[in-house]
Amino acid sequence: MEGIRFTVLGKEVYVLPPVLIVEDDIKLARIVKAYLEAADFRTVHATTVGEALQKAEAELPLAVILDLGLPDGSGEELCQSFKELGDFPVIMLTAKSSEEERIAGFALGADDYMVKPASPRELVCRLKAVLKRYDRSSSSPESGASFNNGTLILNSRRHQVSRDGHLLSITPTEFKLLLTLASSPGRTFTRDELVTRALGYQFEGYDRSIDAHIKNLRQKIEKDPRTPEYLKTVYGVGYLFAGERDAL
Repeated sequence: MEGIRFTVLGKEVYVLPPVLIVEDDIKLARIVKAYLEAADFRTVHATTVGEALQKAEAELPLAVILDLGLPDGSGEELCQSFKELGDFPVIMLTAKSSEEERIAGFALGADDYMVKPASPRELVCRLKAVLKRYDRSSSSPESGASFNNGTLILNSRRHQVSRDGHLLSITPTEFKLLLTLASSPGRTFTRDELVTRALGYQFEGYDRSIDAHIKNLRQKIEKDPRTPEYLKTVYGVGYLFAGERDAL
């Protein structure tokens, strides 16, 4: 991700984009800020939906730490706005702890989900892990994969998916999941495998979030999501990608 380059005493200095902390609990925000800055991250802080969008638009963040319980709006809707704004990870940090709420968070495009009270040291570790996955994706050579006579095309460098020549709106999490499945057409992946390979987190209950992501992907890439031609369910096991890869 592009940062800021400027010259100090004749030397070019490169500064990474900031981690945006969206949290209305000032005490907690200060603690998170201190731990992130101790790990050499630059940070900015917002306490409301409006302020968060303003700061993200002014300088696209490296990542976002997002509280869902904000005073002026929905953190879930803000997450969707972030995903439309740019390609950066979002870690939800919230008191919402039920399995359904976690699944809903991942379905909105969250890259990780932590329940309060959360360890700030663990938060820093998770942020680094998420950023490593993004770095690996962005540093891979430009490559494309075409399926079903060019009907579906995946571009792994640009994180783009097109269907019948039209570019689709795919979240980074959805893209990683689709790319994992499409890398081995016809192979059945269990939900646990997809959590580990595509999403990078492996905690009890989170495998259910795969179902929400698959549902969203079917709405986007399938002509008829009720009778999918690409993303097939293998009942009792998981999912497989049924597209036929075109010859180079």
